[in-house]
Order: sequence, then structure tokens, then C-alpha cells
Amino acid sequence: MKRVSDLIISTACFIFFLPLIVLTAVLIRMKLGSPVIFKQMRPGLHGKPFMLYKFRTMTDERDEDGNLLPEHKRLSLFGEVIRKLSLDELPQLVNVMKGEMSLIGPRPLLMKYLPLYTEEQAKRHLVKPGMTGWAQVNGRNAITWEEKFELDIWYVKNQSFLLDCKILLLTIKKVLRSEGINNSSHVTMPDFEGDCGNKKRTSY
Repeated sequence: MKRVSDLIISTACFIFFLPLIVLTAVLIRMKLGSPVIFKQMRPGLHGKPFMLYKFRTMTDERDEDGNLLPEHKRLSLFGEVIRKLSLDELPQLVNVMKGEMSLIGPRPLLMKYLPLYTEEQAKRHLVKPGMTGWAQVNGRNAITWEEKFELDIWYVKNQSFLLDCKILLLTIKKVLRSEGINNSSHVTMPDFEGDCGNKKRTSY
């Protein structure tokens, strides 16, 4: 039932937001250049990799040695607006339509984090990753990794249609208020380095 609702809602949203998606793509091409879409491999259900789509929000500015500058220096005012309005997430509607993601679920993080999860933290991959989730409406990037994982696992153990509806409504409220987008010390979140206090790892 969740897959059917994901497909119907994501398709309807993609059609409804298509003019906005096209406009955003054109503006990004003008302001930041090409490519317009940022693509990156992320872990999906059971840690299986898939290609995540997002609108680009950063420049390709590099230092004299050819290395990319830190994120806070590459994030322009235009890119910051795109993030505040969550317009950068719209291409993920394609991921949902393809069945790689769900509208609601733990956010897909980086592949390099897989071997760092504890057995409990890895349970976030027992469901498909989502465009938004319980952690996103309870702090998003303003909370710690440990708090985020606890919220993700709570969702996995308590998921329901009514809970998904609640998260969807709370997400709309969060987007309108631009809450929790940035961490206090980073553009989004600092890198996850693992739970040093728990040596039991997953087999990913």
C-alpha cells in the first residue's frame, strides 16, 4: 500500500511542481552553471546503492592546488535560498517514482557511513530511505547524529500510514518556516565518524 501511495503522490507532485522544477533548473544553470543535477550514490533498502538526484546548490570553486573549497565557501546566497525552500530535494521525486526511495523514511546518507553504524543504527536501512522523515521534522540538521539515528530507528519500529501523514504535514510546516536546515557549526551536518563507545559494527 505504501508503494502505491508513494507512486501516486510522487507522480502527482512531479506534474504539479514541473513548472517550478524547470524554472529552478534554468536558474541554477544561469547562476551556478552545469551540471544542474547533483548525483551521488547513496545506500537504499538494506544498504543497496542507488543514484540520488538533487539540484546543485554549490559552486565548483577550488584553491590553488585544485582542491574544492570548504562547503561554506562554495554555498552561494542563491544556493542557500534553494536549500531553505527545499527546492534542491524536488528531483528526488524521480527516485520515489523509480521505487528507490519513499516519500517518508530515514534520509539516505553517505555510502562511507555504512561500516560505521552499530547494529542498532543500521536498522534504519530496514525500510526505504525517504525524502523526509521523523528525524527531519524533529530537528533535521540541528540535532546530533545520535539523536537523528534514535529518531530514525523509532520510525522504523513504529511506522504506519497515520504516522506518515503526520510527518508529511509537519514537513510542509518545517519547509515554510525554514527550520533546522543548518547545523550550528556546519552548512548541513558534520561528517559522521561512528560511535566510538560501541565497538559492535554491522556487516555492511
